[in-house]
Amino acid sequence: MNIEIKKSKKPVKYETALKFMETRLLEIHNNKSNELIWILEHEDIYTAGTSYKENEIIDKSIKILKTNRGGKITHHGPGQLICYFVIDLKKRNKDIRKFISSIERTIINTIKSYNINTFADKKNIGIWYNDKFETKKIAAIGVRISRWIAYHGFSININNNLTKYQSIVPCGIRDKGITNLKKIVDQDYSNLQNKLIDNFLINLRN
Repeated sequence: MNIEIKKSKKPVKYETALKFMETRLLEIHNNKSNELIWILEHEDIYTAGTSYKENEIIDKSIKILKTNRGGKITHHGPGQLICYFVIDLKKRNKDIRKFISSIERTIINTIKSYNINTFADKKNIGIWYNDKFETKKIAAIGVRISRWIAYHGFSININNNLTKYQSIVPCGIRDKGITNLKKIVDQDYSNLQNKLIDNFLINLRN
């Protein structure tokens, strides 16, 4: 299993990342390149997936970038870890559900290593945390599949600015909140990306 691991230290523009993934997808389809796991951050940007609705934009003055990923509207910005991938599902029995489950397990197990318990929800995609008063999203998942190759990825909120979510209905869900790891437990998460990559590789093999 040859998967390239790419880590970007400086923020990457959303359009640049998307173009890179789409190029890699074609290269994988033509057996000219390896699969990819890419860790990065974006500068502040709101993106809308293919199933978003206009009434999920609360602040009409914000700019929304429409994308071809699944899902609804979310925010990316500093303090949020992005894990993009380009993974060939033809090598994995074309099992989309199993692949999504492997992403969920990767996030849950990585966060659990910091003594924080989170969970997946069949009705609302993403990874969730139960605090005393409500269920809050800690990680978002948005995947697109083309030619049986999965791309786009997921994001984990570490110490990002949560007020940015007040301008939208995050992921189209009105009755749940958004949180980040620093708000749950203020500890050192500097090694989270390495743990995440290790867990993702394990789950992709299983």
